[in-house]
Amino acid sequence: MHYEDTPHCVFDVYVVRSRFETVLKLVCLNKEETMKKLAKHYPYYLANKAIYANEDLDVTNKYTGDIATRVALADAEIIDKAIEAAENSQKVLNKMPAFKRQEILEHCVNRFRERYDELAYALCIEAGKPIKDARGEVTRLIDTFKIAAEESVRIEGEVMNLEITERAKGYQGQYKKVPIGPCSFISPFNFPLNLAAHKIAPAIAAGCAFVLKPASRTPIGALIIGDILAETDLPEGAFSILPCSRDGADLFTTDDRFKLLSFTGSPSVGWELKAKAGKKPVILELGGNAGCIVDHDADIDDAVERIVFGAYYQSGQSCISVQRIYIHDAVYEEFKAKYVEKVANLVHGDPLNEDTFIGPMISESEAKRLESWIKSAVDAGAKLLCGGKRDGLMLQATLLEDVPSDSDINAEEAFGPVSVISKFSDFEEALHLVNDSQFGLQAGIFTRDIYKAYQAWDTLDVGGVVIGDVPSWRVDNMPYGGVKESGLGREGIKFAIEDMTEIRLMVLRTPQ
Repeated sequence: MHYEDTPHCVFDVYVVRSRFETVLKLVCLNKEETMKKLAKHYPYYLANKAIYANEDLDVTNKYTGDIATRVALADAEIIDKAIEAAENSQKVLNKMPAFKRQEILEHCVNRFRERYDELAYALCIEAGKPIKDARGEVTRLIDTFKIAAEESVRIEGEVMNLEITERAKGYQGQYKKVPIGPCSFISPFNFPLNLAAHKIAPAIAAGCAFVLKPASRTPIGALIIGDILAETDLPEGAFSILPCSRDGADLFTTDDRFKLLSFTGSPSVGWELKAKAGKKPVILELGGNAGCIVDHDADIDDAVERIVFGAYYQSGQSCISVQRIYIHDAVYEEFKAKYVEKVANLVHGDPLNEDTFIGPMISESEAKRLESWIKSAVDAGAKLLCGGKRDGLMLQATLLEDVPSDSDINAEEAFGPVSVISKFSDFEEALHLVNDSQFGLQAGIFTRDIYKAYQAWDTLDVGGVVIGDVPSWRVDNMPYGGVKESGLGREGIKFAIEDMTEIRLMVLRTPQ
């Protein structure tokens, strides 16, 4: 149940557990007063505890540019203490039964539901995310922790038949999966809640301690998650959430006490971190430049509706945002006319406005970068069909045609409200065009031909092929990740747990 389903004054009753006491809290939550403002300042979380060490990190309202709140910033000494605490807590976590881990995750699910509006409002302010998109991300946060709670009691092993030859007579084997150990997590600005959740939730399910560095521009969502985790029975040191400067965060990558690094962000940073990470496994969820094919037999109205969403949802700031659109020449003009009309009429403005579809980009420097890419493409011969104008962090939803293949707006990751259309005549040619990219995260195919669907699945060098919808579509239990410059490994709770656990084999010999 969400707050809009409850009375104006809500009595929030919950149990706060610690190693020393159980306290029943009864709090009156006023929607108007509590849900529509941020705290004046936020702590970081060191070894499960809120620490109001300083107010060194300013977090701005991305739409107004005003300072919305201030956050405690951790330094290298604090990060070192967090790693030490995680290493010490791992011994306790190794013995924690699965049902206890499940209870912790279920507690989080319940508390996220209770704090739904607060979480959505924080996303609007710190990320500039339109309110409808923000509510969608909170819903996915809840889904992600719910899936993790279910998977936490399904981490199983296998009994093996080892008697495959005469010399193995009398031997039997079995293996189980054990936590890999303390994990280092670095999450991005564009999905501050759910992409942090895709690291935190499987770590709790698997029984791994962790230290998380949230994006400095959008730390509030992760800190609210930390506030809720602090209510649980996780052993002291099991988690730390530490906003910190990039310069001070080397230990997240280089420290050998971490047994795994999971990073989501830009390719340039991700590959650099991998090179510094030493012997630990590294999971990278990096950039994209998603291609989408509209074949001649597609439902054009449906394809337009979905591609507008896929290209401009949360101002295009998604690594699986639709960027390159290839349309069969038989339906090109029809698609183009309908698509231009839809894009040109998207509502821009305040993320708190229910009608807003395009909000601000994360920073003015990013908006200026994309504006310059649009101008460069037009100077090189591309046609600007709509949009292209910038006002501070606000960049209009932009559509280009006839873009040279080597233009940044076609070859690089735009990460903003821009898409590019071009035509094709042969389906294999279209598949080649999608593959002609340094990235390989997901692709979308609008076709009614099952043979072409399988051909795309077999041919496209990407992590996922979505038939009948945009590459921007994701549900949180599926394997998600890319190839080439788009990264290494897969997220999705079950698949992340695989990375966060190790197989431990036992062989038993029965003397003959």
